[in-house]
Amino acid sequence: MADEQAGILNQARTRFAPSPTGYLHLGSLRTALYNYLLAKATGGQFLLRIEDTDTKRTVHGAEDAICQDLAWAGLQWDEGPQVGGLYAPYRQSERTALYKEHAAKLLNSRHAYRCFCTQERLDSLARERNKLGLSTYYDRTCLSITEDESDERAHNSEPHVVRLVTPAQYPEYNDLVYGHVGKLKERRLGLAKQNGFEDPVIIKSDGLPTYHLANVVDDHYMKITHVIRGVEWMPSTPKHLELYKAFGWEPPAYAHVGLLQDINKQKLSKRDFNMDLEKMKMDGILPEALMNFVALLGWSHAMGSDFFTLQQLIDNFSMKFTKGNVVVNFGKLNYLQGLHFRKHLVEGSKDFERIVDRIVTLVDDDSEMVVDPEILNGRTLREFLISLLRLDTSSSFTTASSFVERHRSIFGYRQSEPDRARMFQTERPRHEIRLIAEAAQHIGDVPRDQWSVAALKSQIASVVQDIVRKDHFNQENAESLKDAKYVNNSLLAWIRWAIVDGQKGPSMFDIIELLGRNTTLQRLEAAELRLSTIQEGDTVSSSKKI
Repeated sequence: MADEQAGILNQARTRFAPSPTGYLHLGSLRTALYNYLLAKATGGQFLLRIEDTDTKRTVHGAEDAICQDLAWAGLQWDEGPQVGGLYAPYRQSERTALYKEHAAKLLNSRHAYRCFCTQERLDSLARERNKLGLSTYYDRTCLSITEDESDERAHNSEPHVVRLVTPAQYPEYNDLVYGHVGKLKERRLGLAKQNGFEDPVIIKSDGLPTYHLANVVDDHYMKITHVIRGVEWMPSTPKHLELYKAFGWEPPAYAHVGLLQDINKQKLSKRDFNMDLEKMKMDGILPEALMNFVALLGWSHAMGSDFFTLQQLIDNFSMKFTKGNVVVNFGKLNYLQGLHFRKHLVEGSKDFERIVDRIVTLVDDDSEMVVDPEILNGRTLREFLISLLRLDTSSSFTTASSFVERHRSIFGYRQSEPDRARMFQTERPRHEIRLIAEAAQHIGDVPRDQWSVAALKSQIASVVQDIVRKDHFNQENAESLKDAKYVNNSLLAWIRWAIVDGQKGPSMFDIIELLGRNTTLQRLEAAELRLSTIQEGDTVSSSKKI
């Protein structure tokens, strides 16, 4: 990481502080990743803190799910739930006494005051100010209450909140992304007695703190040095800095990153199915591929490639974030998933074994995929699938599920009759189809003990020459049947259709060797019988990829 990056210390202490009111999505995962990378790039610490003071909206099981998702993504926290740390507890619900203590300090120093206004009055005030075109700020009715009266009313359990006294104008502050953020407009008086003040609530009527107070107190006592968060929090930053000033504390450095948008430049919704981390995991997206993708959503680098492992992200991380919002292109995720997937296809690695495990499970659980013992030929399903993985070097599949779908026909799955017929509609005469189909049967001339790619290639070459030498006098397309390359491609296209329903994949010779002699011949014979389902004049495609 570049040492000259402004505002970066040798060892940054960062935190990810989610609320268990929902599950991780792309935006929150990006926040966690950036804070993790900064801590690791500087040799610092990454903390996980659960901000669970919003008891009404807390979702049962959300905290455990957040921890599991972070662990799956490789973002292991140094301090926090499950691991502990010097500044425990790391759940805000277990730190309420600390917040009340500091709210009392603000009351004593007159940086805060109790507000006894009922919700009905506040709603009425907001409606009145809204009609006048004014902001729905508070009118400070309760600021004039004496300290003794405020203490007595609170002692008598009169419902109230605690508000922070904010200045008429917030000062500038430095943001690590946007630089000096200008002063907010000075509040001007509206109509008579309609001047308003932001004065945010810092202690709710139930005695629990709001985000503003709790996160400032926690960041201070947990010695957080840097806060990276979404730009939607920029309006709150002056309030937080005001709290630091009131307590006499040094604030952390702030960096705000742009909102995530869809291709229509609309804010990416948390409810967007593409944002669902659980769905991505079920689809087989690899953790490192997702972290690679998420890192690029607003971070700039000078490397020649966008491919990064998590360690490479740490080694190359800097605070070079783009200003403005970021359009999310999920096509980039698919591209990076392919690169990472191929990288993990190294036998013996944990990642490879995990991928194979997933493929085996998918095949076992698919009722349409019948694993014929004849195909396995004495091998276990796992051994057979590993052999198939070795053969398929294509980049056409990027997950375990797409690999299984790509090779569905290996296990005898057949497309519907109309689909099969459409595959063969081209300009070839029927006699040519018959000629090719009958010639393919000569693959059976290769004995079982010699069944290999080399022997199969030799046999096909021999069959092709027999067709080329044959007299096709007065038959349509006779000249084409004298072309060895044309005949070879036609023959292999037929075999691919007969063996795997025409599905693209590894070399047909590799597939035939893998399936074995009996299965190959059975499928060739069955394919000839299926020709009867095609109407007279229907044709066979010669454009199949060999």
